[in-house]
Amino acid sequence: MMTDWGFADFDAHEGVHLFTDPASGLHAAVAIHSTALGPAAGGVRFWHYASASGAITDALRLSRGMSYKNAMADLALGGGKGVVLAPAPGATISEAQLKAFGRAVESLGGRYVTAEDVGMSVARMKVIAGETRYVSGLPVESGAAGGDPSPFTAMGVYLGVKAAAKRGLGAGDVKGVRIAVQGVGAVGGGVARLLAADGAILTLADMDQKRAEALAAELGANVVRTDEILALDVDIVSPNALGAVLHEASIAAMKAKVVAGAANNQLATSEDGRRVHERGILYAPDYVINAGGIINVGLEYLGHGDEAEVRARIDRIPDRLNQVWDESAASGDPASDVADRIAQRLIGRG
Repeated sequence: MMTDWGFADFDAHEGVHLFTDPASGLHAAVAIHSTALGPAAGGVRFWHYASASGAITDALRLSRGMSYKNAMADLALGGGKGVVLAPAPGATISEAQLKAFGRAVESLGGRYVTAEDVGMSVARMKVIAGETRYVSGLPVESGAAGGDPSPFTAMGVYLGVKAAAKRGLGAGDVKGVRIAVQGVGAVGGGVARLLAADGAILTLADMDQKRAEALAAELGANVVRTDEILALDVDIVSPNALGAVLHEASIAAMKAKVVAGAANNQLATSEDGRRVHERGILYAPDYVINAGGIINVGLEYLGHGDEAEVRARIDRIPDRLNQVWDESAASGDPASDVADRIAQRLIGRG
């Protein structure tokens, strides 16, 4: 008998592991979606959730996305994700909790490989690495694959935005293209800087208003509130914060012709991919465009190649996007559905 265990996002996951460590106060979940192509790789995020079930749902969705992302990036890795529950917004994870999470990862025997995500850092990965072999995103020598994945994610998104501008707007470059960037942290800020250097006209929004204002001053950009950014009269919207921002109401209000950004799980539901498609908005599936970071830390873990190889693979992200858009145009199906089908075929579930 098949069951979703009460979670709509349970997708024949190979395992969902819940961990507690009373001594440190750690509460964590690791979801392993698929190991068909290799160990389940995906970062761990430290985040405050309204409920434990919300944390598990996030892990389920993100791990499935990692299966698809790694497959679409031609990596010999499966998909997994870790979440560590923060007791309150703005809380700080302790060294003891990091070590406890490392022991939890080690207990899985290599089926899950962790790395940085929201609320984590290279320094925190070093602490985790003291307890487990199954970690990536560690400091590396110049020219080697690995280290902070954020700049590589930003580079891949930047290349994807340019490909989307060409496909959706007929623009040879992004000079003068109006782009709304939601979220200007390590990845979104990097994307904004690269686009600004090419002459894009930027509007920024971030939950940290001061951070958005500081970057806007640096780049000569405008700033709006986060609840305004998606509905602006712009050419491209680039979501680079947390997920589920594309839903029935936000899609209906959207004026942009293109959505291309780094945020994971941008679509609140699978139906929202069709809503975007039916509005004639070109969508860059998030796990295709944002694969630069996992390409970097994945090759680090696998020991395949150096930074030059990482960059060569990131340069192929627009090719994969165009494959998705070509099949979408030929079939009439939403780009989100097409990307899922390609990824499912690659992991043997198609």
